[in-house]
Amino acid sequence: MALIKSISGIRGTIGGVINENLTPIDAVKFSAAYGTWLKENLGKSNCKVVIGRDARISGKMISDLVSSTLQGLGIDVIDLGLSTTPTVEVMVPYFKADGGIILTASHNPKQWNALKLLNAKGEFVSGKDGERILEIAEKDAFEFADVDDLGTYENFDKAIELHIDQILALPLVNAEAIAAKKFKVVIDAVNSTGGIAIPPLLDKLGVDYVKMYCEPNGHFPHNPEPLKEHLTDISQKVVEESADLGIVVDPDVDRLALISEDGEMFGEEYTLVAVADYVLGKTASPTVSNLSSSRALRDIAQKHGQTYAASAVGEVNVVERMKEIGAKIGGEGNGGIIYPELHYGRDSLVGIALFLSYLAEKDMKLSELRASYPPYFMGKKKIDLQAGIDVDAILKKVEEKYQSEEISTVDGVKIDFPTQWVHLRKSNTEPIIRIYTEAPTQDQADALADRFIEELKSLS
Repeated sequence: MALIKSISGIRGTIGGVINENLTPIDAVKFSAAYGTWLKENLGKSNCKVVIGRDARISGKMISDLVSSTLQGLGIDVIDLGLSTTPTVEVMVPYFKADGGIILTASHNPKQWNALKLLNAKGEFVSGKDGERILEIAEKDAFEFADVDDLGTYENFDKAIELHIDQILALPLVNAEAIAAKKFKVVIDAVNSTGGIAIPPLLDKLGVDYVKMYCEPNGHFPHNPEPLKEHLTDISQKVVEESADLGIVVDPDVDRLALISEDGEMFGEEYTLVAVADYVLGKTASPTVSNLSSSRALRDIAQKHGQTYAASAVGEVNVVERMKEIGAKIGGEGNGGIIYPELHYGRDSLVGIALFLSYLAEKDMKLSELRASYPPYFMGKKKIDLQAGIDVDAILKKVEEKYQSEEISTVDGVKIDFPTQWVHLRKSNTEPIIRIYTEAPTQDQADALADRFIEELKSLS
């Protein structure tokens, strides 16, 4: 169906034809390219790599291929097994490893999988390094180790526990206040690894919970992207259980969405807004999100007398901008919380702990907290790309048409109108054009998105 090669790794659908899908051959090829780059970049042969995977049906197969390929290059492998993206990220420096690979296609449906590539800091590889890895893969420039120099393999099953301990040790995680509130929550982990990571975190925070879809079997019960239209089951369950909130994560646990006690979406954009409000109330810092994120974060930064900066879409771009300006909180409007006090990566587990700390200290209902923030509403739609379409040319036409408006071309085309905005960009993870909008009402945001869908169709 699709194979997408990007600077951060390789993502595709399982089965099918080599170089057009994520086949076993492709998994081996890109693992070999990454391992070769690692040895080349570090100038040594005795490298160590941490790997982990979400609960996708294809996960074990891909994991075995990746670990065996790395061993074939003479690289030692520490396999966390079922894990989360942020857990792998924190375990790379914990083990003083040279890199890491996360086997997950994040929010994509079950037929997808991916290799996400990390450096020695447990952060996504840079654009320059990613290009070099793709070059090595294209040339099949691999040299495997002799039999006496094969890498070792080790299983490690305590990673999530260690990750949780690091979260609980953070000064801003107020475990005492959380326990005192005796929160009751509903968890939707879409039958992936959030189901084995969130419950033990909540246990240690003294939070009661009801589990939905927490069996890590890879059979996603609904579209795994944590958007409102996919979350009707948990919205109903929160009300039925008289819970204080609902917690939803994607398959690899780096996106966090929340449901208010009345069954309404808190809004994945406002996950970061609320956590930033909490952090900035205790720590002076600028903050960063990407161009497709809500204006509400800018407003919260200004409320605290701090500055806001926008980056191109993509975690690596947000992290780079955060480092440039010294931001102590940032992330992406898709529910991705980046809290550098722990690590530079989107982390739903630390997001949960910080959010519950804030909610406990505020002593208010989730719906009341949401009502206290600026009333922005997002529209998130997409257009499937047909083979041969020149997306860059289409976006150039849009830019020219709206040249009299405030425009950013840092990442696709973003047009800022006085009370609303639209951001059009080619996805790095799917063969689509993403259309993000924001306006004072949901109807206006959706209408703006629909308008640009028709404009894009007319230009293609």
